[in-house]
Amino acid sequence: MAASLRELRERNRSVRATQKITRAMELIAASRITKAQQAALQALPYTRELNRAVEAVAAGSKVRHPLLTEPDEIRRSAVLVVTSDRGLAGAYSSNVIRMAERLTQTLSHQGRVVDTYICGRKGLAYYKFRGREVVKGWDGFSDKPTYTQSDAVAGVLLQAFRKPTEEGGVDEIQVVYTRFESMLRQEARIRRILPLRVVHNKDEERQATPLYEFEPSEEIVLDRLLDLYIRNRVHFYLMQAAASELASKQTAMKSATDNAQQLIEELTRQANQARQGQITQEITEIVGGVQALSEAKTRNE
Repeated sequence: MAASLRELRERNRSVRATQKITRAMELIAASRITKAQQAALQALPYTRELNRAVEAVAAGSKVRHPLLTEPDEIRRSAVLVVTSDRGLAGAYSSNVIRMAERLTQTLSHQGRVVDTYICGRKGLAYYKFRGREVVKGWDGFSDKPTYTQSDAVAGVLLQAFRKPTEEGGVDEIQVVYTRFESMLRQEARIRRILPLRVVHNKDEERQATPLYEFEPSEEIVLDRLLDLYIRNRVHFYLMQAAASELASKQTAMKSATDNAQQLIEELTRQANQARQGQITQEITEIVGGVQALSEAKTRNE
């Protein structure tokens, strides 16, 4: 009984130590997600104005730009998979990888060659373990991406899109990431960023279409503007993924902390029962000893 009581106490101490760690990680994730949300909100006005500018220029231009032109046949597709660098985030990375696998399978069944690009150590480790080829991978910034880092990712994708398919280029680029809906809901999504589809607002269609003059030329304006737009899109997706990762980590760590508390209460109850049983046994042994001494004394008399 003493050994069992000692074991229960050791397990209780171990679970309490683990609970402190999970609680600390929960608080860290909570503080970081607030900063991630603020960064996303600060970048939102620029993103909105850039979207309006792209729509206006694309509507007013008659140039057949490569980033806006749908190819006659899509033979090669690039898929950017955005995962996390670290674990302890629940099913965050596995949901994205599962959706990316389904997308890759669908594109392969359509006769397309799929080039995989990955952000995050979890995705890189998954593909490396299975011997899958990855064209390019990035890691180290999944929970706090900067514009410089996202710009490097977008630059590689744009270079692959602008290269002819015969030379290893791609005809389209799709991104698999996690959209931050709320603290309790993060949804894995697929978005095609190239070739770009310009969706016109119905309210704006009722208004008179303005006439634009492009300086120095329509081609140069579209080149600069669409390049900025694609780089901004990639940055937006990485920021959404970062917020989703931190929210998933906070939820997972809160669940682990609550489970640890339940386990502590159960171990405490079992230890109290074991201690009570040990005390009862000791009292029984003492009473039995006293009774034996009394009987021996009576026989001697």
